[in-house]
Amino acid sequence: MTDGARARLDSPVGPLTLVEQDGAVVALEWNATGDVVRTGMLGDAVAQMSDYFAGNRQAFDVPLQPRGSAFQQKFYAALRAIPYGETRTYGDLATELGVSAQAIGQACGANPIAILIPCHRVLGAAGLGGFSGAGGVEAKVELLKLEGAASLLI
Repeated sequence: MTDGARARLDSPVGPLTLVEQDGAVVALEWNATGDVVRTGMLGDAVAQMSDYFAGNRQAFDVPLQPRGSAFQQKFYAALRAIPYGETRTYGDLATELGVSAQAIGQACGANPIAILIPCHRVLGAAGLGGFSGAGGVEAKVELLKLEGAASLLI
């Protein structure tokens, strides 16, 4: 569990908690418990996520500050560049970033701010691939359906 101001929201993929440090979202936790201390920025983030889950928002503009290596920062930028309702494969991102598909899979699994940094938009060459959020692949499918990318699953 990450220290910092926290805000919870219910979502179609379960309860989520956003964590803020130094004016930016640093984590999204699944099924987290603990005290909630909401700031104005977290209020904006919760509102944006609620709009996203209601189908009224396709991009987020709250400050994000995921921790990670230089590679992870490039990876997070590549994820954020995948448009709403579209997907890429692990191989696509591996080619773009000059690493192995396995490295991309590991980076997806380590993404500290899922949904806002959309690792759910990354698929395997012949299937869904994994998803580290609570609910696993079922949550990934729900997010892709929400974005209208369900036709990619058939």
